[in-house]
Amino acid sequence: MGGDGYLISATGLVKRFGDFTAVAGIDLGVRRGEAFGFLGPNGAGKSSTMRMIGCVSPPSEGRLSILGLDAASHGPQIRARLGVVPQQDSLDVELTVLENLTIYARYFGIPRAVAQRRAAELLDFVQLADRAGDRVEPLSGGMKRRLTIARSLVNEPELVLLDEPTTGLDPQARHLVWERLYRLKQRGVTLVLTTHYMDEAEQLCDRLVVMDGGRIVAEGSPSALIARFSTREVVELRFDLADLDGARGRDIADTLTGLADRVEVLPDRLLLYTADGDATVTAVTDRGVEPMSVLVRRSSLEDVFLRLTGRTLVD
Repeated sequence: MGGDGYLISATGLVKRFGDFTAVAGIDLGVRRGEAFGFLGPNGAGKSSTMRMIGCVSPPSEGRLSILGLDAASHGPQIRARLGVVPQQDSLDVELTVLENLTIYARYFGIPRAVAQRRAAELLDFVQLADRAGDRVEPLSGGMKRRLTIARSLVNEPELVLLDEPTTGLDPQARHLVWERLYRLKQRGVTLVLTTHYMDEAEQLCDRLVVMDGGRIVAEGSPSALIARFSTREVVELRFDLADLDGARGRDIADTLTGLADRVEVLPDRLLLYTADGDATVTAVTDRGVEPMSVLVRRSSLEDVFLRLTGRTLVD
C-alpha cells in the first residue's frame, strides 16, 4: 500500500527471529489523521509490527515507509518525529512531573524555554497541571499513564504509537485517557495502538486489523467488521454447568436449529447470533428450552475477535 495520505505504508512486511516468523508478510496502510488499531491474541505479531513501525526493529523482508521515509534507511529521522507510549511506563520516579517532560525534551534538542512552555501546555492537556511539582512515584496508575502520554507529545509528533495504552487502569482512568486520545485525534495527530480491550478499539479506532499467527485475518472499521463477521444482536442463554456438559449442550443447541444464524456452545451458556434478539428469545421459549437467565445484547467487536481467533487461551 502507499500513495498520498498514508503516514505508514507496508508491503510484504516480514519479521523473523531465527526460525520463527513473527510477522508473515502483511500489507497495510495508515492514513494521516486516523486512529488505527492492531488487535490479536498474544503471539499474533502485533508487538513485532509495532516495533518495526517504531524503527527499533528492522524488517526481515518487505517494504516499510513511515512519514514518507524508508524505515530501513531513515530510522533516526523517523524516530525523531514519532511519539511512543510503551506498554510499561518508563518514567523517572525520582524526578517531578514537570521535570519528566522538560528533561525528556532535551533528547530532541528542544531549547529549554520551549520545553518549559510545551511541558506546561501538555500537563494542562492531560489534566496534571496541579501536580507539576510533585514526584512521580506516589502518583496513581492513571496519572502516570497520562504523564507518559504527555511525554510522548513533547516533540510535537505527527504520529503517536501506543502499546496497550490503558492496561491495568480502573474504568474512570481508562475513560479519561480515551478522552485525551480522542482530543489528540481531533488535532490531526495520527494514532496507532495495540489493545486487548475490545471496547477500547470500538471507542478509539477508525480502522483496525485483527492479526493471528503473524497474518492479518480481517481489516476494516469496527462497525464494518461486526457487520461482516457477526449479526446485529446476540442472545445469551445461561444454563447450569451440568446442563451443557458434553453431549447435553449439543442436544440443546440442536433443539434450537434454525433459530439463529449461528449457535455457539460455551461451558455455561449458548450464544445465538441473530438479527432480532427478542424474536429469537420467544422462539426459544416456544421450543421448550428453559435457561437460567437470558440476555439480549448487540454484537460487539469481541464477538468478531473470538470468531476470528478462537477462544483457546494463548500464553
